[in-house]
Amino acid sequence: MTAASMTTVPGAPGGIHRRTLWTRLYEGRVLPVVTVLFCMFVIWIVAATWMNMARTVPMLERTMPGYGLTDLIAATWSMDRPVLPTPFQVGAYMIEAIFFEPPTGVRSLVYHSGVTMASTIVGFVLGTGLGIIIAIGIVHVRTLDRSLMPWVIASQTVPILAIAPMIVVVLGNVGFTGIYPKAVISAYLSFFPVTIGMVKGLRAPDPLQMDLMRTYNASRPQILGKLRWPSSLGFLFPSLKVAIALSLVGAIVGELPTGAQAGIGARLLIGSYYGQMTQIWGALITAGLLAMLCILAIGLAERLTAASRGGRL
Repeated sequence: MTAASMTTVPGAPGGIHRRTLWTRLYEGRVLPVVTVLFCMFVIWIVAATWMNMARTVPMLERTMPGYGLTDLIAATWSMDRPVLPTPFQVGAYMIEAIFFEPPTGVRSLVYHSGVTMASTIVGFVLGTGLGIIIAIGIVHVRTLDRSLMPWVIASQTVPILAIAPMIVVVLGNVGFTGIYPKAVISAYLSFFPVTIGMVKGLRAPDPLQMDLMRTYNASRPQILGKLRWPSSLGFLFPSLKVAIALSLVGAIVGELPTGAQAGIGARLLIGSYYGQMTQIWGALITAGLLAMLCILAIGLAERLTAASRGGRL
C-alpha cells in the first residue's frame, strides 16, 4: 500500500494511518464491478441506438423532415418494438412486471420466476444427491471408477437442447408431467459438477491420515464420515454454486420444447413469437438475477457451515 493512499489520523498516537475511501474502493470488489457495469451500460446504449436507427430514420423522414440528432436518439430509445431495447426500456418493463402486476398474474415476472425456481430447486436437490452418491461409489469401488467416470464425463458432451424434448416426451408418456420433466433436465445438468467436485474432495485426505484411520481399524463408513466427508466440504460448495446455476439453465431449457405457458422459458418463447424484445431481455435479466440469488444462498450456507466448523472448511 502506498503512502498516498493513506491519511494520518490527526492527534493519533504513533502516527496511526487510516485507509482512504478511494483505497478501500480500489482494493475491494465494488469499484471493478461498477466499472464493468458502467462499460456494459455504455456499450448497450450505443448498440441500441445504432441497431434501432435503421427503422427510425425512414419514419422520421416521413413524419419529421429536418429532424436533429436528439430527435433521432429519442426515437431510437422509445420504439414500441425495438431491435435492441435500451436499459431504460428493459428496466421499466421489469419494474412494471415485478412490482405493479399481481404476483399470480400471467404478466408478473414474480409468478414466472416462482414456476421456474420450483423446477430448479427440485432438479438441484436430485442432481446434488445423485452426484454425491456417484462420487462415493467412484471413490470406494474401483470398477465404478474405471467404468462410470468416462460416462459421467461423456454425458455432458450431449447438447441439452437435443435431449430435452426426448426427456419431456418419454416422461410425459409414463405419467410424469408438470415440473418433473424440467426437474430431471435440471438434475441432468447439475449432477456433473457435484460428482467431479466430490470425487476430488473425497480423495483429498492426506495418505498419512488415511493410514492413521486404518491403524485404528476404522471401517469404510467411519473413514467416510470422519475423514473423507469433512475434507470434501471445501470442494462441495464451489461445485454447488456451479450446479445451481446449471440447474436454473436446465429448468429454462426444459420449458422451451413443451410450449409452456408459465416460467422464464415461456416468457422467452412467447417474446420470440411476437417479436417482443423488451420482454425477452427482461426475462433474461430476471434469470440472471435469480442465478445470483441462488449463488448467494449457497455462499451463505457455506459461511454458516464454515462458522460451525471453527471458521474453515
